[in-house]
Amino acid sequence: MAPRTFWKGYLKLSLVTCPVTMMPAITEGDKVRFHTLNRVTGNRVQSRYVDAETSEPIEEDDEAKGYKKGADEYVVLDDEELASVALESTRTIAIDLFTPTDSIERVWYDRPHYLMPDDPVGEEAFSVIRDAMAATGTVGISRLVLYRRERAVMLAPRDRGIVLWTLRYGEQVRDPEEYFGDIKTDKVDSDLMSLITALISERTKPWNPEMASDPVQERLLEMITSKKKGKRPARRKEAPERPSNVVSILDALKKSITSEQPRKSQGSVTKKPARPRQSKKARDDSE
Repeated sequence: MAPRTFWKGYLKLSLVTCPVTMMPAITEGDKVRFHTLNRVTGNRVQSRYVDAETSEPIEEDDEAKGYKKGADEYVVLDDEELASVALESTRTIAIDLFTPTDSIERVWYDRPHYLMPDDPVGEEAFSVIRDAMAATGTVGISRLVLYRRERAVMLAPRDRGIVLWTLRYGEQVRDPEEYFGDIKTDKVDSDLMSLITALISERTKPWNPEMASDPVQERLLEMITSKKKGKRPARRKEAPERPSNVVSILDALKKSITSEQPRKSQGSVTKKPARPRQSKKARDDSE
C-alpha cells in the first residue's frame, strides 16, 4: 500500500511555480513499539485528559488551546482562530535566497524530506530549479509551516529530486565556544598524528546503510521471538567498566595498528607458506 501524502503545495522561485508533494525521508515504521498494560489483568491502559481541579475526564470536543497569562488565567483560542493566522508558507515553498552548499554546518540540519513534482506539467520547472542548484553548488533557503510552526528550510538537489531539510532554530543550537573554548590548541605530536592517520586509513570503507544499524532493536526482536516460543531470553553481558589506569597513547596506537593487520589480510586468497618449525635444540643453538 502506497504511503499517504505527507504534504502538498507549491515550489516557487520568482515567477516560476510548480506543484510539488513531499514525504519524510526517514521512517520509524519498523521501530519496536510497546503498549502499556495492566500487569494484573493483561489489558491495555488507556490515556485520557482529566480536569486538573475536578479530576473528571474531558471530552475531546471540550478541549481547547490556552496561553497562560497569569497564575490561573489563560487566553483561550479555538481551532478557527488558530487557522486564521496561517501564513503563505503553509502551502508555498518560496525560495528567497541561495547559499553555497557547504556554508551550512550539519549541526543546523533537523529533519530530511523528499520533495517531488506533483504532476507532469510542473516537472520541467521543478527539474530546472533542481539542476541549476546542482550546477552552481548552492542550496535554496525558504520558510515553511511544518509540525505546527514556521521553520527555515533548506532545499538541496539529490539525484532526480530535492531533499528539503528543516533547519533548527537559532536558540536551539548552543554556542560551541562554551564547550570547546577550554580545549588546548597545542600542536599534536607528529608521531601520534601519523599513527592515527594510518589507523583511519585501515578502517576507511565506502558508506553502507548497514553501518547505521540499531543493535538494540535487533536484540529486542531476538528477545521477543524467544518469548513467543516460550524460551527464556539469553542474558547479555554487562558493559565493561571504564578503565581507570593511564595508558600511553603512543603504545596504545602502536598496538591498535598491529591488531588491524590481521583484519586487513582476512579474505586474501594467497597465503605465504608457513616457516618450518625449529626444534628447541635448534633454536637454542641459533641463539
